[in-house]
Amino acid sequence: MPDGSQADPAGLRPERPTVRVLVDVHELVENSLVPSGARWTLAEPGRQLDANLIHLPAGQRVDTHTEPDLDVVLIVIAGGGIVGSPDGDQVLADGNIVWLPRSSTRNITAGKNGLSYLTVHRRRPGLQIGKRPGQ
Repeated sequence: MPDGSQADPAGLRPERPTVRVLVDVHELVENSLVPSGARWTLAEPGRQLDANLIHLPAGQRVDTHTEPDLDVVLIVIAGGGIVGSPDGDQVLADGNIVWLPRSSTRNITAGKNGLSYLTVHRRRPGLQIGKRPGQ
């Protein structure tokens, strides 16, 4: 539909966007069924954002990488750790909001109590079939 709304399953009327609570992050942090990695991912249809709640056990690390396309906001939900960059290490603590600008190089290491954090960024475009750059 051109206005961005979605039809209901029966196709009778457009569905209005609805404000709602999606998840309680404290329950997710306490859920040990997912020992590491993504404990929650925003999957709402028609969204313009991506968001993930990530948990790293004590000492686990997200290796050094560069995000070429997207600015990312990282919000520490529980625990702590270090975000490393070519400019040096910065301590991450519960409640910190960190900006990871596009094209920045970084790594993340969980502290002794582990690290749970939420990332939010513009929705990544879908993969497309095409030639690789330089070919």
